[in-house]
Amino acid sequence: MGELAAIVLCGGESRRMGRPKAWLDFGEEKLLSRVVRLVGTVADPVVVVAAPGQDLPVLPEGTTVARDALPGRGPLEGLLAGLWALPPETQFAYATATDAPFLNPSWITLLRQTIGSDDMALPYVGGRHHPLAALYRVRSVRPAVERLLRADRCRLLDLMEAVRTRVVRQEELEAVDRGCPTLRNLNSPEEYQQAIRDARL
Repeated sequence: MGELAAIVLCGGESRRMGRPKAWLDFGEEKLLSRVVRLVGTVADPVVVVAAPGQDLPVLPEGTTVARDALPGRGPLEGLLAGLWALPPETQFAYATATDAPFLNPSWITLLRQTIGSDDMALPYVGGRHHPLAALYRVRSVRPAVERLLRADRCRLLDLMEAVRTRVVRQEELEAVDRGCPTLRNLNSPEEYQQAIRDARL
């Protein structure tokens, strides 16, 4: 196990998709299994955070599964569950959603090289921040998340006010991920079908 882990959040309701994203076929893999495999090329361990009672597809060997302590509180609650599931020696955790089939592991490596002494390396692409494609320093972010949740502040971006944040600009990310396909999410059946075509699967 190294200093860098990954957390994959898959406890969302997938309302627009109409079925659980984790179970979507993507070539010979399920979508969740694909994302776990991709992040696992640069991060160890990989923690999957699911809702209580949520069924999951078969995951790569060594994957840890954690559950949201309280349902319905969104990705910040899921991030906290993932952070608590990490080994004590883990320094950094990359967080992603399930529906990122074009995730480029070099993106994670760049964030690790960029974070410096800050607590969060937060991509800023297309005019907005992307906290579910960001890198977090476990030691300082975990208590900050706990404080936010106690205050009923459940937005991931509230972390920007709570920890030292290094905003990573699009031009920096384009150097390793041209077009930033890592940020491409699948929210509807149409987007899913287009992704299958684009991946030539």
